[in-house]
Amino acid sequence: MDPAFLPDQSGTVLPLGYQGMRGAILIELKKAQPLTTKELAFRLSVSLNAVRHHLKDLEHQGMVEYRREHRGVGAPTFAYRLARAAEALFPRRYEAMLAGLLDGLVDRDGRASAVAMLEARYATLANRLQEQLAETSPAQRLTVVAKLLSEDGYMAEATADASSGTLTEHNCAIQAAAERFPEICAAEAKFLSTVLGAEVSRERHILNGCTACEYRVRFDNSVAAPVEENA
Repeated sequence: MDPAFLPDQSGTVLPLGYQGMRGAILIELKKAQPLTTKELAFRLSVSLNAVRHHLKDLEHQGMVEYRREHRGVGAPTFAYRLARAAEALFPRRYEAMLAGLLDGLVDRDGRASAVAMLEARYATLANRLQEQLAETSPAQRLTVVAKLLSEDGYMAEATADASSGTLTEHNCAIQAAAERFPEICAAEAKFLSTVLGAEVSRERHILNGCTACEYRVRFDNSVAAPVEENA
């Protein structure tokens, strides 16, 4: 675990330099933005005044910003989201190193070699996890994979029943590298399909401007190739 992003007692990775209520506000905005003051107060089980106080401080620090939105009848409401500077507070593990390695491989052997390296890395990880998860149910496999991704900084959450599930990554720990090498995202989708033994389709994508990457997982006996609906 990167020492800059140590988890709190619940296992949640906190944004760099922020704990307590301000850290919790930043995490909620990272997971679901924009949010109003009322929505944040409900999610955090605190008073409106407490949320307003911390939002004001975070705004002065350049960590959050707001815009007026009309939601139904009545006066507009203030909807808050993370400012660009706040995104850097969340884990970006190995991002620069990975991008540098891929660039060097492209320069030496061409882009196809870099893509092959990515695919081989995911294939090795999938084989190892498949052995570990051989006796678990599909829903348990999804939960374990989400936990592993969270430990690597992806802020992953999973929900599942007997036939299907959803895997959501609220943070991309290697976003700069993925922007230059989108093949990483394709390799990840293939990895998830293999290790989960499921059909996996990406329904939201951070690289397309979404606030999270979200995969729909369908468990059945015949595993189809991963589908990237918003690649």
